[in-house]
Amino acid sequence: MVNDTLSLCLTISVSCFLSMQGPSSWIMANLSHPSEFVLLGFSSFGKLQVLLYGPLLMLYLLAFVGNTVIIVMVIANTHLHTPMYFFLGNFSLLEILVTMTAVPKMLSDLLTSHKVISFNGCMVQFYFYFSLGSTSFLILSDMALDRFMAICHPLRYGTLMSWAVCVRLAGVAWAAPFLAMVPTVLSRAYLNYCHNNIINHFFCDNAPLLQLSCSDTRLLEFWDFVMALAFVLSSFLVTLISYGYIVTTVLRIPSASGCHKAFSTCGSHLTLVFIGYSSTIFLYVRLGKTHSVEVNKTVALVTSVLTPFLNPFILTFRNETVKAVLQGQMQRLKGLHKGL
Repeated sequence: MVNDTLSLCLTISVSCFLSMQGPSSWIMANLSHPSEFVLLGFSSFGKLQVLLYGPLLMLYLLAFVGNTVIIVMVIANTHLHTPMYFFLGNFSLLEILVTMTAVPKMLSDLLTSHKVISFNGCMVQFYFYFSLGSTSFLILSDMALDRFMAICHPLRYGTLMSWAVCVRLAGVAWAAPFLAMVPTVLSRAYLNYCHNNIINHFFCDNAPLLQLSCSDTRLLEFWDFVMALAFVLSSFLVTLISYGYIVTTVLRIPSASGCHKAFSTCGSHLTLVFIGYSSTIFLYVRLGKTHSVEVNKTVALVTSVLTPFLNPFILTFRNETVKAVLQGQMQRLKGLHKGL
């Protein structure tokens, strides 16, 4: 069923693009694109943009280190070899990869006046940024589904969320966006960019790219909206329904300590859901390409740098199991230090 859906998505996307461009212009459109794009980034700050480099670099490095620690901890500690932490490790890996697609280029551009990216580099960045971003939302819905099974069906949890099931869920979450984004990025590669080559953003975002095209992009905008519905809103709906059942089940638990334990287990995940979905729905789940550019850049900066930085702290401080594992590791390191 998943393969049929993906095949249908690919067919619809390519058909929409061909009908928009016409056969001959589809073949020749690649001759009208610029060899490179200029990324304005935060040029409106003038010389003050250099002051952004230090804080943003620090946030990026802390996000990288924090998410890497979570991945290593999940792999190395047998107590965390459960479906919940398997999906958590996937999510942390995605946070690292998403930031790597846009933030290093943004940081280097803060220190130079020559803020350019090649056309091919722009298309590659576009592909991986949106593929990885879509995958992260599907992994969030997998995490919600896992908590639903654990709390609402505890006796059958081991069967319903076996390792085979978890690997399949994660595999679909990774494969579906990467396959669905192929026609999306190809459609951008074959657009006519005849206005100029200046992107008013710090990376190759969707709306600024469409604004540079002199082609009729209405079908592409509709396709983007369908993609947002498929990956963002559908996973958000799965998460909402799962937590609706979880809340109903938890409220029936007679023990106050049992309720607290169940809610504390889900609290960190709900925080990630709120931060991730609210910003992404604001940016991408709407029709049209007329946006407030400065507001979009600010929100995109928060999702690219600040959110990945906060996530490890949210997952650590709100999760008792993770805190216990970290404390155990710290005690072990102290013991090794004293032994030396």
